[in-house]
Amino acid sequence: MPEETAVYTHGHHESVLRSHTWRTAENSAAYLLGELRPGLDVLDVGCGPGTITAGLAALAAPGRVTAVDAAEDVLHQARAHAAERGLDNVHFAVADVHALDFPDDSFDVVHAHQVLQHVGDPVQALREMRRVCRPGGVVAARDSDYGAFTWFPELPALTEWQELYRRVARANGGEPDAGRRLLSWARGAGFTDITPSAASWCFATPADRVWWSGLWADRTVASVYARLAVEGGHTTRERLSAVADAWRAWGADEDAWFMVPHGEVLCRV
Repeated sequence: MPEETAVYTHGHHESVLRSHTWRTAENSAAYLLGELRPGLDVLDVGCGPGTITAGLAALAAPGRVTAVDAAEDVLHQARAHAAERGLDNVHFAVADVHALDFPDDSFDVVHAHQVLQHVGDPVQALREMRRVCRPGGVVAARDSDYGAFTWFPELPALTEWQELYRRVARANGGEPDAGRRLLSWARGAGFTDITPSAASWCFATPADRVWWSGLWADRTVASVYARLAVEGGHTTRERLSAVADAWRAWGADEDAWFMVPHGEVLCRV
């Protein structure tokens, strides 16, 4: 599918932002933090509501952080979050990662979290990230891998959810199993000095289970993903409701455990 027709599967429903605003530089970009120091210029691609951006900006200050997203509406929330944190070194703009509107060699660090799984051409996206990164700088990308998600108890409806999400994401032009492909994509983009790694989120405490299952139950029936799943002929509203019920049942189980694995690449320019 051509890059310009790729669709962001999740959208920005409240249930999606509930997850995105939980993310911080510490819990979602730990592999990159050792590369940051005061005075660096940073580009955060696909910044969403800006909670990771804020952590990067605090570490890079007084360096300038430019945060971009394809959706203007979510940038309002990102700007508000930066203001609440008292950060004056962050600039926000709308941008397409396939064709970044910045000169060559503009940034010391270029970062993208959960972005490449949603774009039409992840190799071209990485080429652009490489182009705007200065020699000696780093390009960092981290993406989850839906095919490797694992959980207990193994409710059949959650397996149905996993398979359904992957079908919908691919129909939208994305690659939900992006984590395992990052190294290959980085090599395809021309990087030769690559440090690949992996990390995970785990949701197993009572509070985490309720939070994770609740947001996915709501996302399954109320988000852009739900509409695309039905309109694309992948499922029905009735099946989505059944899957949402399964999410809530899973979250109420005291033995429930869920792991989200991520692939990571740190590419030196």
